[in-house]
Amino acid sequence: MAFLEINGLRKRFGSVEILKGIDVDLEKGGFLVLVGPSGCGKSTLLNTIAGLESITEGEIRVDGRTINDLHPSKRDIAMVFQSYALYPNMTVAGNIAFGMEMRGVPAQERQKAIDKVAKVLQIGHLLQRKPSQLSGGQRQRVAMGRALVRDPKLFLFDEPLSNLDAKLRVDMRIEIKRLHATTGTTIVYVTHDQIEAMTLATKIAVMRDGEVQQFGTPAEIYNNPTNLFVADFMGSPAMNLIPATIGGNGNALSVVLQREAREPISLPLADAPTGLSAFHDKPIIFGVRPEALTDPEGAER
Repeated sequence: MAFLEINGLRKRFGSVEILKGIDVDLEKGGFLVLVGPSGCGKSTLLNTIAGLESITEGEIRVDGRTINDLHPSKRDIAMVFQSYALYPNMTVAGNIAFGMEMRGVPAQERQKAIDKVAKVLQIGHLLQRKPSQLSGGQRQRVAMGRALVRDPKLFLFDEPLSNLDAKLRVDMRIEIKRLHATTGTTIVYVTHDQIEAMTLATKIAVMRDGEVQQFGTPAEIYNNPTNLFVADFMGSPAMNLIPATIGGNGNALSVVLQREAREPISLPLADAPTGLSAFHDKPIIFGVRPEALTDPEGAER
């Protein structure tokens, strides 16, 4: 049974429908990345899981329990935002412990939890520093530690690396991947960066205009995109999409590429998909990943 289940979820603001029937599920310990261009609804979907936004229709279940009408504080979910939101007057240890202190957790238990999280995130040497004395990556780790220390059922990350420079983003991706492998936590992560999605996820939901265009593993989405949007959006460099037709006959089919004022190029298909012959002489889009193209002469040098 899935640990996180989202069924037929819709969200409207007045007459404008933002989420249009989302169906997604995630196993316990999985890492789901919601990826798509700005305005596709991925952060709104994350906010409905957190309880920061109500839903119009549908159901959200976590660990077999429907959480639609639960207050955010009752959902046992921790969230890390793009903004670190650290208290500048508190030390790193104080920031991590603040939520526990508000819930009345005894001092000894707080210290034990702080030490455990600091070890996982490798920030033990920073516990007595203030946020102003930390780098961007260190601040983000403190924000993650504040969420981790709660030991929730589900972690939500809303574009946590957007404020970091390119090198630091790569370093923090490794940190988050290591954190997931070490703790086995269940994570839902929002990003517009498809490289982050491919690097971190066990499952990816590619979104556009409030709809999930494709849901699957990174390999499935990269190698077998459902439509032109997914094919073009996922991958860096992007897939080459070339107008073509299907030529040949029977079992000897080929992709025919037209060239202006020159003979067409015919590329034989060794393993043509079943039913492709039905598109004979019809216009198609031929998609090829850049890494699939090699220069035989160059490869020998």
